[in-house]
Amino acid sequence: MIVRAATPSDIPAIARVHVDTWRTTYQGIMPDRLLANLSYEKRERSWQEIINHASEDSNFIYVAEDDSGQMVGFANGGVERTGDPAYRGELYAIYILKNHQNKGIGRELVRVVAAQLSRIGIDSMLAWVLLNNPACRFYEMLGGQRIHEREIESGKTKLVEIAYGWKDTSNLQQFQIRNEFTPFQ
Repeated sequence: MIVRAATPSDIPAIARVHVDTWRTTYQGIMPDRLLANLSYEKRERSWQEIINHASEDSNFIYVAEDDSGQMVGFANGGVERTGDPAYRGELYAIYILKNHQNKGIGRELVRVVAAQLSRIGIDSMLAWVLLNNPACRFYEMLGGQRIHEREIESGKTKLVEIAYGWKDTSNLQQFQIRNEFTPFQ
């Protein structure tokens, strides 16, 4: 397993992982019509914009590849977007294909995001998660504390998001998963 910084050539694979994981993770949580209308092409355009503006937005993306070089997950992070005074960094997104979950990939992606935030002088972080997302247990297992709640609207459906926060990400940066992971540079 390799975890590395994303490049523009990764955009199609990031879009594929993003759409495929939304369809498996959010089934029964988000409206079926919204999930059915997701497209790789729209996601590619969104990720192109994110990557094009990453340096000016203090935004970064890491990808996880299996041994055959297929992308199986990614994480996106940067400066917290709402101005929260206690949590200056944010894990914007983390998605791992269903058949690659529970193998330590998510933990490693969180570790590299926390390490990159630390490199830019940020040692606290939060992540917004849909309330009924099964990944809530993952954030709790990593020591995240529920700190905020808000209502959002997606496809004319009202949903609740909760934020998990880490006031000190040093523990997240210490995770060492399996030896097959390439160390973060």
